Amino acid sequence: MAAALQIPLRERNDLLLAAGYAPAYRETSIAEPAMATIRAALDRVLTHHEPYPAVVMDRHWNIAQANRPAEVMFGYLRATPPATASTNVIRLMFDPCELRPHVANWDEVAPALIQRVHREAVGGIPDATTRALLEEILPPDRRGPDLRAPLLPVVPVTFAKDGLTVSYFSMITTVGTPQDVTAQELRVESFYPADPATEKHRWA
Repeated sequence: MAAALQIPLRERNDLLLAAGYAPAYRETSIAEPAMATIRAALDRVLTHHEPYPAVVMDRHWNIAQANRPAEVMFGYLRATPPATASTNVIRLMFDPCELRPHVANWDEVAPALIQRVHREAVGGIPDATTRALLEEILPPDRRGPDLRAPLLPVVPVTFAKDGLTVSYFSMITTVGTPQDVTAQELRVESFYPADPATEKHRWA
């Protein structure tokens, strides 16, 4: 029944535990030998996407891995050391001391990002951690998706700082036919240039 309903693997384990059975799906650390092939694939995707930024995130938008252009881009925009593991993309985007001041099209990006959080929640419904994250960054009346917002092909995010302006849209890659909780919840976000000027820019 869980398979027919496409219930995520983590929640399938919860159902089994509630029924008194052992979990059927492992949650393996990405650093373990069993995940070597997935780790190698992630490295390959990140490397091959250069010179454009790309990051690996978990289900709660924490950065697990980033290629060099992403590290340099986030480091430049934040004026801090590069984004590292446990850095949360949603917090970065909405924090007025982080990326938010450098998002030139904030009024377009913010509602689209909230809709995306809801849409990409594993299983289609934000879990307790994701809801807590939305509560942390947003007032109560803005935590849900705006169902009246027009649907656009893409909503690029435009970063502007110190005379430099770059604009990207992103594509998401997931692991096909996952049989591990960690593997199912990993996402690669690859940033693509949205205009010719950004296409020529290199994060060195």
